[in-house]
Amino acid sequence: MEKVALISFGCAKNLVDSEVMLGYLEKAGYTFVTDPGEADIVIFNT
Repeated sequence: MEKVALISFGCAKNLVDSEVMLGYLEKAGYTFVTDPGEADIVIFNT
């Protein structure tokens, strides 16, 4: 499984969008990590 870190910047709507993205990625089988250094993929939501 690939590991994903998601970092959100900006308004509260960006946090909601990030939660939606995490849901889709989780359904696709990705594992989530909080440390970007441990991630295979880092997503910046701005």
